Amino acid sequence: MYQVKFLKKAVSELKAIDPIWQNRIKEKITQLAEDPAQIKNRIKSLKGKYRKFFRLRVGSYRIIFQRKDKELIIVIIRMAHRSENY
Repeated sequence: MYQVKFLKKAVSELKAIDPIWQNRIKEKITQLAEDPAQIKNRIKSLKGKYRKFFRLRVGSYRIIFQRKDKELIIVIIRMAHRSENY
């Protein structure tokens, strides 16, 4: 099981999202921490200079994160509506 850490920007972005979507996003982050293979069809790696990051799709929201397998840590970098992300 991975430990989840949030950057300050990601926390503030989460607070700005509608509470219903906040709950759905939190559920997916919990699933990501417990078993990433369970939601692998919602995860894609980014390209170019951001290739060390991944994105998790939750409805029309995107969660950008970095996975550190050696330390078993997932760092949530950003979360926003898909029209605002990237």
